[in-house]
Amino acid sequence: MTGAEIIARCRILAGFSETPGAITRTFLCPAMRDVHHALRSWMEEAGMTVSLDGAGNLRGVYAASTPNAARLLIGSHVDTVPNAGAYDGVLGVVWGIAVVGALAGRRLPFAIEVIAFSEEEGVRFGVPFIGSRFVNGTLGPELLARTDIDGVSVAEALRHFGVQPGPCDVAQYLAYLECHIEQGPVLDALGLPLGVVTAIVGQTRAEVRFLGAANHAGTTPMRMRRDALAAAGRWIACVERFARATPGAVATVGSIHACPGAGNVIAGEAVATLDLRHADDEARHALTATLRLAAEAIATSRDLTLEWNTRMDQAAVACDPALTEMLAHSVESTGHQVYRLASGAGHDAMITATMMPVAMLFVRSPGGISHHPDESVRASDVEAALAAGLAFLGELEGRYA
Repeated sequence: MTGAEIIARCRILAGFSETPGAITRTFLCPAMRDVHHALRSWMEEAGMTVSLDGAGNLRGVYAASTPNAARLLIGSHVDTVPNAGAYDGVLGVVWGIAVVGALAGRRLPFAIEVIAFSEEEGVRFGVPFIGSRFVNGTLGPELLARTDIDGVSVAEALRHFGVQPGPCDVAQYLAYLECHIEQGPVLDALGLPLGVVTAIVGQTRAEVRFLGAANHAGTTPMRMRRDALAAAGRWIACVERFARATPGAVATVGSIHACPGAGNVIAGEAVATLDLRHADDEARHALTATLRLAAEAIATSRDLTLEWNTRMDQAAVACDPALTEMLAHSVESTGHQVYRLASGAGHDAMITATMMPVAMLFVRSPGGISHHPDESVRASDVEAALAAGLAFLGELEGRYA
């Protein structure tokens, strides 16, 4: 399969969306059925046996040369952010199927399982990695009970989709390999098609709620106001200032909601999100604490109440050194320069790393654009990734020789 053919398959999947004219595909939305139908046909064409698990993950298994052999897990996610691009997550799944298909029926000493994780972005339920959390056994009752904006729980969404939540049947896995677009500008700036990931930065996600008092915008003197939105705005400025002063940190307030949300009413409540990332967990925790203290001080100075709800505290994850070197050698063997870099974005590899060694391959993102309709990849880069993936299988097979 050529790089252009892999890209064409990604574009087919991009046509399955819950939003007309845009690519939006949240956890187990109706459009996911069309995605699964296409992926299932491609998996079966590549010689895989396909099933749907208790979290709505689609899984294709390519058997080994001997029964009951351990598996190499290859995967990524097929959900998206709102108004997304066509390659984030999806490319890694289609690439995995292409790697298996390129074997043309040849069996290896290990099996290969390609998994299309049902959820990674955290859009519908505010918590990411539902698909991979199921695989590593951490999709517990609390997460299953979590509801979306319509009051539908994760468990209900699964049942509506036709799957029953339950324990995951865990196979014996050798390792997890994920191919993903870089989602950043580093490789493009260097003129390199591929990168080998050394680590994935840690993340803190929080919901910060300022509670004041709604009142008339025209009759309430400035000194007597308990304006929640003004407090949130002041705190957002602190987030940017403190993050800029912390080397290696990135912090984002990507969403803010004011209530009652009328132009002539002082906001009695304002809810802001925080996404904070750093490769050093100690530095990330220290900055989180600083931002929380700043929010508390702002709230106190304005006679407001503050509620801080941590939604995620994901430690930084180092990729497996031995697998990373194998992947680097695989890239080098295809004639491309090896460039090692950390990932500033979160990936399912962060979750699977709790149960098996992981390695990640980045494909250049032209212009560094991602989470946007202009997200793209080059056919030659995808072909380079396919060649590196096949070389990696050869490296892994050599361990059994």
